[in-house]
Amino acid sequence: MPKRYLANNESLIKKALYLRLMAEDIADGMKSGNFRSLYRGQGIEFAGVRDYIRGDDIRTIDWNVTARMGRPYIKVFEEERELQLFLITDSSLSMQLETNSDRRTKYASAAETAALVAIAAEINACPTGAVFFDGAIHFSCEPSLGKETTMQILNHLDRLPATPTPGSVLPNAISAAAKVLRKRTLVFVLSDFRCGGWEKPLISLAQKNDVIAINIHDASDEELPSLGTVVFKDTESSLQMSLPSSSPAFKKEWRSFNEMNQNRWQDFCIKHGIMPVVLDTKTEPVQVLNQIFARKAKVR
Repeated sequence: MPKRYLANNESLIKKALYLRLMAEDIADGMKSGNFRSLYRGQGIEFAGVRDYIRGDDIRTIDWNVTARMGRPYIKVFEEERELQLFLITDSSLSMQLETNSDRRTKYASAAETAALVAIAAEINACPTGAVFFDGAIHFSCEPSLGKETTMQILNHLDRLPATPTPGSVLPNAISAAAKVLRKRTLVFVLSDFRCGGWEKPLISLAQKNDVIAINIHDASDEELPSLGTVVFKDTESSLQMSLPSSSPAFKKEWRSFNEMNQNRWQDFCIKHGIMPVVLDTKTEPVQVLNQIFARKAKVR
C-alpha cells in the first residue's frame, strides 16, 4: 500500500542518530531500578522446586509436590528482571491536524515520543511491541528484541497510510494490545483521546499491565484565535458548523469544555491506577519522558 511521510516533522529515520542520543538518558531511567515499583511485588516468576532445607520459610512449601514425593519440597522463584514495553499510538485525523506551522502536529509529538521509548528499550535489551491506528489498525507487532524491531517501529511511525481511514479505533487498539501481552508490560498509550468507548478496554488493560496514558495536547484545544464566524469541520466525521470564534462567551465555553474534559480524563486515569501525562505539542518529548521516569523513581 502507498505511504505518505510523517507530516510537519523531519523523518524519524533521518533523526535516528539524534533520537538515539536523546534516548540514552531515558534508557538510564529504565534500568536505574525504579521499575521494580511498577510491578508492585509481581516481578518474580516460578523457577521450580528443590528439597526443603531446615530453616526455609514453610510458607514456600509446595504441598502438591511434597505429597507426591513423600518428602518436603519448596518453591523456588526468580526475580523477573526483563522489562517489556508496548506502544499504542494514535494517527487519526485529529492527531494530524496542522493548526500552526511553528508547532508540531499532535501526531508528530506522539511519533517522536514512541520512537524515543522504542530506542531506549532497545538500548536496554527490552522487548518492545506496538499497535498503530487511525480509523483502522494499520500496524501491529508483538514484543520482540533487537534493532530490527526498533527500525520496523520507526519506519511505521514515520510513514502513514496514503489514504487515512476516518475515525478512531482506540478501543480496538487497546483490546488488541491486551490480547498479545502474555506477561506484565509497561504500556504507553499516545492519543488525544478524541473518541468514545476506550474507557472499559483501558481499565481491563491496566488491571494486568502498567499503563502510562499520554494525552497529546495543543494550544488550540484551549484558546481559539479571534477570526470572526468560522466554519469548523470535524476531521473524523466531516460534520461542519459555523461558530463565532471572536465571541468572548463562546471562547470561554470552548476553554471550559476542554478543561472539563481534561480534568475528567485525568481523574479517570488516577482512579484506575493509570499514570496520566499531558504532552503539549510545543514541549520536547524527551523532556516529558525523563520527567515520567523521574516520577516513577520516587514511587517505592
